Amino acid sequence: MTTQYILEIFGTGFFAISGALAATDKSKPDWFGVTFIGFITSIGGGSVRDLLLGSYPLGWVKDVNFVYSIIAGIVIASLFFKTLIKLRRTFFLFDTLGIAMFTILGTEKALAHNIHPLVAAIMGMFSAVMGGVLRDVLTNEIPVIFKKEVYATACFAGALFYILIDSFSDSRNLNIISGMLLIFIIRILAIKYNLSLPKFRKDEEVNSP
Repeated sequence: MTTQYILEIFGTGFFAISGALAATDKSKPDWFGVTFIGFITSIGGGSVRDLLLGSYPLGWVKDVNFVYSIIAGIVIASLFFKTLIKLRRTFFLFDTLGIAMFTILGTEKALAHNIHPLVAAIMGMFSAVMGGVLRDVLTNEIPVIFKKEVYATACFAGALFYILIDSFSDSRNLNIISGMLLIFIIRILAIKYNLSLPKFRKDEEVNSP
């Protein structure tokens, strides 16, 4: 069992917890509804990436352990829901761990398909954020990538950093962890200091006739 495989399993579980918490935060869906949201959150990004890469069968289709991980994450969210939902930072923590893992693993998988490094970084970003986008759409929220906080940008930066250090170092596990750590640090600092990218248009330009 490789480090990559372990990270993928745990990342899938983290996303399932994130999806389950999001689904039950503002409504009271049944178990099927929560499971569906958790499932989409967990496999949405990776499925989009694999479809674009032409990689079949999809990861969760050929390995049932990913489905087990999703179920485990949803059960954990149910058992510890009151504790987790009170700790808003916990939701942020699970989401951040999930995007960090899936960004680097998605980038690595794209590189294995002989994709240009820049495109591979984009594929890694897609792996991380598309599940959350689908989750937000299904729960009637504005997708986080359309908000001002640094989210997809952190993933893209971490993917590029991983590609850079991987070209110089043969320590695969260290490279993976380093890329994940950078994404985690950027997200933490962005939230703590309310950092964001410059707006595409200034408010006065939007409000002008």
